[in-house]
Amino acid sequence: MDHRRLGRSGLYISEVTYGNWLTHGELVGHDPALACIRAALDAGISTFDTADVYALGAAEELLGEALRPVRRSSVEIATKVCLPTGDGPNDRGLSRKHITESCHASLRRLGTDYVDLYQAHRFDERTPLDETLVAFDDLVRQGKVLYLGVSEWTAPQIQAALDLAGDSGLRSRIVSNQPQYNMLWRVIEPEVLPLCRREGLGQVVFQPLAQGVLTGKYLPGRPPPAGSRAAGGGRAPQFIRRVLGDELLDRVQRLRPLADEAGLSMAQLAIAWTLQQDGVSSAIIGATRPEQVTENAAAAGVRLSGDLLAGIDAILGDLVDRDPAKTAQMMAVKEGWSGSAT
Repeated sequence: MDHRRLGRSGLYISEVTYGNWLTHGELVGHDPALACIRAALDAGISTFDTADVYALGAAEELLGEALRPVRRSSVEIATKVCLPTGDGPNDRGLSRKHITESCHASLRRLGTDYVDLYQAHRFDERTPLDETLVAFDDLVRQGKVLYLGVSEWTAPQIQAALDLAGDSGLRSRIVSNQPQYNMLWRVIEPEVLPLCRREGLGQVVFQPLAQGVLTGKYLPGRPPPAGSRAAGGGRAPQFIRRVLGDELLDRVQRLRPLADEAGLSMAQLAIAWTLQQDGVSSAIIGATRPEQVTENAAAAGVRLSGDLLAGIDAILGDLVDRDPAKTAQMMAVKEGWSGSAT
């Protein structure tokens, strides 16, 4: 497993990050989840991503349990704050109160004194940006957070945070962005990626497999296979069904010969594509079985030829979404993805 710098910071993270959104504490039982994390460690993955809101804290607790036997300095733990964790008016957002209380709660659940990367899970229109940035800066000064990031922020929001931190003389600065990004969903390319490359922010991207659609396991005109997330319970089906249109699934199947020619599985092709995009530091994978972790982690270090990349673009064609107006709208769809317009 190779490691890359997180933007221009001094932090190195594994090319593949293991994340536990919609799995641990929700779709995957305790023991299988621990087995997936062990498989990630065995594959050389050192970076683990979670959030306070995932399974209402259960995902952080399980990750902390799984990593307890591991030397703390050998892994990088990332978590997030912003989305609702309770019913109270202060149980959400990026106020000083919620950031401080949520960070302390995450540290307790993770069983650690600090997190390597603390990320604003969304932008908070209700809270003054300077209040948010000063609260984050205080956590860095206290040694409870080492680096700061954001997730699903637009380019103007990221720029405003960078400018305000510089003008205010804050010690800490945002070093990463965590957007949705894959072969189909490229809305960060027109605005967010150029800004982040210029300002030195690394991308830690989620959904490189488009909720599993790019693995090729979903077939046009066929029901979701038994055992897949789309056929399961919980919240997963509502995310996946937006990308199960027959036209999209047919295009994905046409990628299979390209993967075969490169000696890769469909999942490995999709992850390798993501990792080859300029500015990407790591791709987040999730899994319900250890063998999925092993397979997907093998995409690290793979280089795709220019002809293969061109072939992917030719097949996906007009189904690729590059509309920057959809940045931070992870539930948006493009016409042809699910048979309906946005």
